[in-house]
Amino acid sequence: MMIVFVRYNLGPGVAVELQAEASVAELKELVGSQQGVPPQELRVLFAGRELQSSASLQGCDLPEQSTVHVVLPPPGSSSSQLLLLQERLALGGEKEKQDSLTTLDLSSSRLPATSSGLAVILDGAGGRARGEDQGKEQQAAAPKGTRSTFFVYCKRCLSIQSGKLRVRCRSCRQMTLTLSRGPSCWDDVLLPGRIHGICQSKDCRGNEAEFYMKCASHPTSEDDVSVALDLILPNIRRVPCIGCTDVMDVVLVFQCSDRHVICLDCFHRYCQSRLNERQFVYNPVIGYSLPCAAGCENSLIKELHHFRILGDDQYGRYLQYGAEECLQTIGGMMCPSSGCGAGLLPSDASRRVECDRQLGCGFIFCRDCREGYHEGPCEILLAPPTGDGSQSFVVGEEASQRGRWEQASLLLIQESTKRCPRCLVPVERNGGCMHMQCSLCRAEWCWLCGDPWNRECMGNHWFG
Repeated sequence: MMIVFVRYNLGPGVAVELQAEASVAELKELVGSQQGVPPQELRVLFAGRELQSSASLQGCDLPEQSTVHVVLPPPGSSSSQLLLLQERLALGGEKEKQDSLTTLDLSSSRLPATSSGLAVILDGAGGRARGEDQGKEQQAAAPKGTRSTFFVYCKRCLSIQSGKLRVRCRSCRQMTLTLSRGPSCWDDVLLPGRIHGICQSKDCRGNEAEFYMKCASHPTSEDDVSVALDLILPNIRRVPCIGCTDVMDVVLVFQCSDRHVICLDCFHRYCQSRLNERQFVYNPVIGYSLPCAAGCENSLIKELHHFRILGDDQYGRYLQYGAEECLQTIGGMMCPSSGCGAGLLPSDASRRVECDRQLGCGFIFCRDCREGYHEGPCEILLAPPTGDGSQSFVVGEEASQRGRWEQASLLLIQESTKRCPRCLVPVERNGGCMHMQCSLCRAEWCWLCGDPWNRECMGNHWFG
């Protein structure tokens, strides 16, 4: 037995229990008897296509607890258009008939046609790369009947899960749209306006398809959507990971020219190490992202939910670092008060900055040195006292030695460090050239002049 949720003419979903080998015609008979309408006039819609009466529910790739729409089109509706659409799909051959969203394979738009770059398996004896024929052998060696699987970030599960692709009318947002063709690549799914169809909802004239994802690990309502992770794919071509060289079942494919493949374990380690080193890249369009692990150009990950693989705690760090990087890029700063860290965008160039009391702690500090606000120049060390005034208390020898050590330490810090011109964090120079890089904001600058590192600095005083 299997349970299917049926929505008749956009009514509430009703659970119907049927035999797994039941036909679509039997489903129409059941709904027709319940609604008092002729079953032959009903149409059953699922995943962007009309299910034929002679087909079985299993043959239509209908997963357990799926929602199907049963519609009775009003007289004079788009019946002729639908008949033409069905004829066109029938003329498309066997491939079009089997082209359903549940068995769709979009991996060709993410995986390379042949293994290349670091994803090539090198022959140990002769060092020759296995070519296109080997790639075909690997694909042929995949288990028969393997289905392409989608992956999503599920907001309910709070993790990466297998997903299922669904489609609805962009106008009425109902799953009653019959597609003119199935999607053939990820752009068809992710970019609006590429695929059209005929909506069977009453009084709806919409013809544009809207694709979306749902989590496949639990029953979902129509509003319970998930985020598509288009770079995570089943490794149907058996391409080895560029990190560990193992061939894993599920991989992430970077969008570089070589389409490098990395397993999810190595991708997690790659993200964690770059996060610890604050080596993520801030892009004003994409956000805080990472390129291909092999260092390829123009390969930043665009869908940032892929970094959910870090887990909740580390993803929180990722969001914090990304916000700080964005804030510094647009000229803002973080409140230096301990335990605050509120993001601030001062309205003017005044040295006096006050932390917003609604967002932060209200601390008033100096823009230049990040200490409490003061008049006059910034001084890290207090000026030594002058004159021969007598001491009103006795300083012990041990305290005197400790005091000199602290003073010497402060002097050493003052002599060996300079503040980063972008974030004002002290940066130590312990030898080498004058090319400095801040460990916090990654800004590159010249130790001598404090300007951003440039060709003039490189030529005039790289080594002092």
